[in-house]
Amino acid sequence: MVTTRTARRLITDTGHIDDPVISIEDGRIVRIEQGEPNGSTDTLAAAFFDIHVHGAYSHDFMASTPAQITSVGQFLATRGVAHYLPTTVTASIDHTLRALDTLAHAIDTAHGHNAPIAAAIPVGIHLEGPFVSHIKRGVHPDVSICEPSVELFDRLQQAARGHIRLMTMAPELPHALELIEHVTASGVRVSMGHSMATAAETRAAIAAGATTSTHLFNAMRPLDHREPGIVGTILDRDDIYSEAICDGVHVDPAIIRLWLKLKGEEHAILVTDGISATGMPDGPYKLGDLDVEVKDGVCLFGDTLAGSVLTMNQAVANVQRFTGTSLGTAVRLASRNPAKMMGMSHLSAMAPGTPANFNVFDQTGARTGSILHGKLVE
Repeated sequence: MVTTRTARRLITDTGHIDDPVISIEDGRIVRIEQGEPNGSTDTLAAAFFDIHVHGAYSHDFMASTPAQITSVGQFLATRGVAHYLPTTVTASIDHTLRALDTLAHAIDTAHGHNAPIAAAIPVGIHLEGPFVSHIKRGVHPDVSICEPSVELFDRLQQAARGHIRLMTMAPELPHALELIEHVTASGVRVSMGHSMATAAETRAAIAAGATTSTHLFNAMRPLDHREPGIVGTILDRDDIYSEAICDGVHVDPAIIRLWLKLKGEEHAILVTDGISATGMPDGPYKLGDLDVEVKDGVCLFGDTLAGSVLTMNQAVANVQRFTGTSLGTAVRLASRNPAKMMGMSHLSAMAPGTPANFNVFDQTGARTGSILHGKLVE
């Protein structure tokens, strides 16, 4: 049966359509037409795609059961996310292999006939670590950090059943360029992060195939006027994407404004870096093998930031508040740009045959709900 949804405006990947009439059948868009004014004050836009999230709702992806992973997906859906990359954190190899196996099973199941409709769908795995800098490791356990290795990556990818789609690594490490070339040849995206890379080392990684950066500014060599380093190089390159955690804690709003000016609305990507504490009250939580503490909404391991409790709907609201950018730009940073960087543009495209996944915003720009596969998320 074909149903229709109308709105005052539909934000697309490239612009907007006034007074859209969207026909939906079996959870997919059949057609989009411009209709007559219908009295609606709502705006529809693509649902979000979070490419960097470690867990939520008390569950950590390094130690979750399939049911708990589904629970995280259901929570993310209530915050406007339709697709995501469950993200690992550096741990022992055995621990990582077990986590990858469980996540791979969840991804396979999410694309099966029994997949829950009102849940964000995992579409790949983001491997953050173990190939990171000891100096800029953040909270990644020093004892479990590994030197880049094609053989080790292949072992991890085998455990993940080929579902590792994004990998964070420090490009200055020994054998890093060899590994970047190896994984990009198989379609895996490489994100530069947790790194002390110089500008020259960053440029070499880009030449080898790296396409983006992980939570720019955080856990990176600081910008210097004589050695731009990884931060300066990424900001200077028009062809490189860049994540940022827009919670006002990880990066000052003035730096978010600089980031958006330099990366532009085509290459800036909003992420949450959310951990198991997301959606939960302050208190003790897990991040991989670590016991972390959330106090006043800030996640810490000792004195070091340990992820966030940011949700994507709040990140979209924050970037508008911090920078003054439009709702259209803000939602593209959380939908079109991550999808395009990952080679998954169909996840944010609104065209016949694509899933009917939308966020609903009122006339003030506040998000009021989500529609996944054509149905309102309760």
